[in-house]
Amino acid sequence: MTQGPIEQSLSARARALEASKIREVAEAGMKLGGVVPLWFGEGAWPTNPRIVDAAVTALRAGNHMYQPNNGALALREEICRYSNALFGADLRKEQITVTPSGMQGLMLAAQILTSPGDRVVAIDPSWPNIIGAFRAMGAEIATLPLTVEAGKWALDMDALLDLLTPQTRVFVINSPNNPTGWAMGAADQKIVLEHCRKHGIWVVADDVYNRLYRHGKTAPSFLSIAAPEERLISINSFSKCWSMTGWRLGWMVAPAEMEAKLGQLTEFNTSCTAGFVQDAGIVALRDGEGEVDSLTQKIQTGYQIAAERLSSFDRVTFVEPDGAFYLFFKVAGMDDSLQAAHDILQKTKVGLAPGVAFGPQGEGYLRLCYAQPEDVLTEAFDRLAPALSG
Repeated sequence: MTQGPIEQSLSARARALEASKIREVAEAGMKLGGVVPLWFGEGAWPTNPRIVDAAVTALRAGNHMYQPNNGALALREEICRYSNALFGADLRKEQITVTPSGMQGLMLAAQILTSPGDRVVAIDPSWPNIIGAFRAMGAEIATLPLTVEAGKWALDMDALLDLLTPQTRVFVINSPNNPTGWAMGAADQKIVLEHCRKHGIWVVADDVYNRLYRHGKTAPSFLSIAAPEERLISINSFSKCWSMTGWRLGWMVAPAEMEAKLGQLTEFNTSCTAGFVQDAGIVALRDGEGEVDSLTQKIQTGYQIAAERLSSFDRVTFVEPDGAFYLFFKVAGMDDSLQAAHDILQKTKVGLAPGVAFGPQGEGYLRLCYAQPEDVLTEAFDRLAPALSG
């Protein structure tokens, strides 16, 4: 497509950004009507009324004003309490920056750590916005593929350490991983952290799916083994575990020395996170364990349904995920996942994410979000059957 004069006048970095292939399919589906939407990373259930009531109460009480750049003190302290209990950490409020979404936290991490030309190492396949945030800052991205070994997703640790050269500025990792559900084990995290410490490499950990772990209460976290002033930034969000995708609320854990600069960058990006939304976050952390447990049970049921139905199609293979709430499945004979997602959408009115959206290693795959009620998944697979059977 030929660029017009306005687009030609944009920065080189802006012009180089690629449109979301997931969003492309979703935008097409939103025009159809009657679609079963399994393309986004979003559960089907509404936010718990107790959390909603906290925001309503805050609004009625007059919490309408600007907030501190790094977040309201009460929420920062609650995040410390929650994280220390969960990870056995010893965080202080100065290490916490509240963000209007986990995605904004990733963007702040990219802004504070990277300059044009910096080397950033990431995993493929991975959620495209993770790499996109660093690419938007002019970073050069090197990726290492996940592979399937003995029926499990695996990462070649020797290859990773070789890729994490002294010239590397940042290693960014999403674990549990979107889209595959792979999670890095505690022993491997220790090896990576020691290697990055030796070479002065920053670790940016997207921990958004940390609680949605199929082998225990929480997935292994760098926060459990890192020193307070470690070159580590952990990104988290209220979106997934507390069914708050539309609220736009997240947080960062970073060395306390970065508090002022993160506050400045927040000022230049969004000024602050809405106070009434932060009040809702306090209630989610303080009283929301039952909500996390309930969601975990719901998505386990969703996984069982989706896995059973996918297993019935001869053309389909998939690896059992360690966490998150996706099935990333390979379809024999499919070499253009974007076109396949469009075709499936038109023929079945089921919205899936194309695997290529998550990087070259994702080609040949489709991603399905199984955080849905049983009747929705049953309807989706009934519709998908002709497309995946033939």
